[in-house]
Amino acid sequence: MSEEKSLNFIEEIIEEDLKSGKYESILTRFPPEPNGYLHIGHSKSICLNFGLGIKYGGKTNLRFDDTNPVTEDTEYVDSIKEDIKWLGFTWANEFYASDYFEQLYGFAVKLIEKGLAYVDDSSSEEIAKQKGTPTQPGVRNQYSERSVEENLQLFADMRAGKYKDGEKVLRAKIDMTSPNMHLRDPLLYRIKHAHHHRTGDAWCIYPMYDFAHGQSDSIEKITHSICTLEFIPHRPLYDWCIEKLEIFPSKQYEFARLNLNYTVMSKRKLLQLVNDKHVTGWDDPRMPTISGLRRRGYTPESIRDFAERVGVAKRDNLIEFSLLEFCVREHLNKIAFRRMVVFNPIKVIITNYPEGQTETLHSENNPEDTTTGTRSLPFSREILIEADDFMEVAPKKYFRLAPGQMVRLKSAYIIKCDEVVKNEDGSIAAIHCSYIPESKSGSDTSGISVKGTLHWVNAADAVEVEVREYDRLFRVENPASEEGDFKEYINPNSLTVVKGYAEPAIQTATLTDRFQFLRKGYYCLDKDSTADKFIFNRTVTLKDAWAKEVKKG
Repeated sequence: MSEEKSLNFIEEIIEEDLKSGKYESILTRFPPEPNGYLHIGHSKSICLNFGLGIKYGGKTNLRFDDTNPVTEDTEYVDSIKEDIKWLGFTWANEFYASDYFEQLYGFAVKLIEKGLAYVDDSSSEEIAKQKGTPTQPGVRNQYSERSVEENLQLFADMRAGKYKDGEKVLRAKIDMTSPNMHLRDPLLYRIKHAHHHRTGDAWCIYPMYDFAHGQSDSIEKITHSICTLEFIPHRPLYDWCIEKLEIFPSKQYEFARLNLNYTVMSKRKLLQLVNDKHVTGWDDPRMPTISGLRRRGYTPESIRDFAERVGVAKRDNLIEFSLLEFCVREHLNKIAFRRMVVFNPIKVIITNYPEGQTETLHSENNPEDTTTGTRSLPFSREILIEADDFMEVAPKKYFRLAPGQMVRLKSAYIIKCDEVVKNEDGSIAAIHCSYIPESKSGSDTSGISVKGTLHWVNAADAVEVEVREYDRLFRVENPASEEGDFKEYINPNSLTVVKGYAEPAIQTATLTDRFQFLRKGYYCLDKDSTADKFIFNRTVTLKDAWAKEVKKG
């Protein structure tokens, strides 16, 4: 019997709401700000919002919170849409907060008419001072006494472009003594003479996020507005606006955001890494962005699995990067094509193999999935193996190649090391071996048992590839909490480029293929590759090597 998974607290709320008849169906939304690329933290929110819609037969809107024209760009809009589709989700409607600018303006006018909003001429410094502190109440200024008529006129003049940026703001009139700073007459509108990526120059006043957010939810009739924990103190304002405007009562619920160790999750910090050229772009495979993870070879399935395992909690915590790596290893093991690639080659000459002869051997593409079939491997007298797989003076229990010792070549034959040929400087020129003709994989009649199996490539057909070995972007667990500039903690070894020699089958690799380089790790083809140059990114090592390093440290 399969173990039934317990509901998270949001699912409990939804089930109760549907059972009680409060809603016939649910409608959630994912509301990104188009001011950067999405990261792994957003993937949790995407999986949650869209997942709830799917689970309860409801729908999910994609709404761009585009209320700050200065930081927004259509490049970000396009990348966000691509990321959501790649993760495997489809939105019911595509909306923009800017679609509602006229309605939001009307809502602000309604609050003024009710005597619940006023135009303030104070500077931002003065407003901050008048707000008081968490332990001291704030004080209202003389502008809060303006009449409804005067406020309506001034607000219309703000819209008409009669004032400069920062000259006036519209504030809600709530409670300057509230223990919640967000209720101390919060800003609703500010003046920004800036070109908007969708509305052009039609507006020079823009709603604040706290004002646009709840009302946009309400306009769309969102039943469950799911936010991260930092929005808890904003909820009373969300509710106040909806109540005073007497509009559809969307409800906000908060869950813990996803924080991952050895990286940063702030869009502002990620933008700094891009602008200061610490990475090659938003999709650099070291970045925690969804596009970076995609380029590194992560699969949508592994990220959805990760979001599921992390779960929905009410308390912030730091999640281990190694959990994300575990999820991708689990999936790639099932789907990755196996290929042999030698990084640090040493030549092996099989002296008793006929000169000039090449035979075709066969090896499975994926032992986990027999439907993927086999591939051809050329084999001849000269092959390449890893230098690390040979030792002249081998300790006991060394099962790789050493003088007088035997090993199996993967999907080929058993070979025995007979002689080491050296260059003048003492370095190894080649290893002379003999092979056992009766020991061919799949039809071995030799009766010889060996403990070691090595990967190899045929020297004459080896394809040269560039391999980018990626590691943690930062060398400390929580760079954002360290003293000084977070960029000082960038891991100098986050990228190592090595040359590899691959079996010929690698030449058919496409950008969507996933590979396990035998005994190395999981890799994918990078978009920088050309017909003449194959470049591979390491997605993840075969085992969690980082945990060992941390223990050693």
